[in-house]
Amino acid sequence: MYNRPIVPDNFLVPEEYKTSNFVLKPLSIHHLVRDYEAVMSSVEHLKGLMDDSGWPEGLTIKENLIDLGWHEREFTLRHSFAYTVLSLDETMCIGCCYIYPDDNSIDKINAFYWTREEYLKDGYEDELGLVFRKWLENDWPFKYINFPGRD
Repeated sequence: MYNRPIVPDNFLVPEEYKTSNFVLKPLSIHHLVRDYEAVMSSVEHLKGLMDDSGWPEGLTIKENLIDLGWHEREFTLRHSFAYTVLSLDETMCIGCCYIYPDDNSIDKINAFYWTREEYLKDGYEDELGLVFRKWLENDWPFKYINFPGRD
């Protein structure tokens, strides 16, 4: 993975994106309990969605804390961006969105998203995908956006 910023220095990275159903905020260690509960409630749905590692099967809360700390640091370095998807009252984690550099191109990013398994039947993951795609296309400076496993 590239260890460089993926957005220009003058780009103001969004701290929030709100819709009528949820709000996206930078994922941090402060979301640990809500994030871990959301991940572990959706293990079968998430396996293979991001990569072929088997994540999140067997994930411990300590490992999740390490992951969230990594996401938070990457965000401050502008190397990648992870957003938690929260209910409007911010009491529940609904899912996450991730923006990663492409390993093979400095002009391309890979975008991933997921919602809790229980929200699939309500169409939240489809809605999140549409919202996330439009947000990246309209408000971010990326030339090429890839949605691995979704496109």
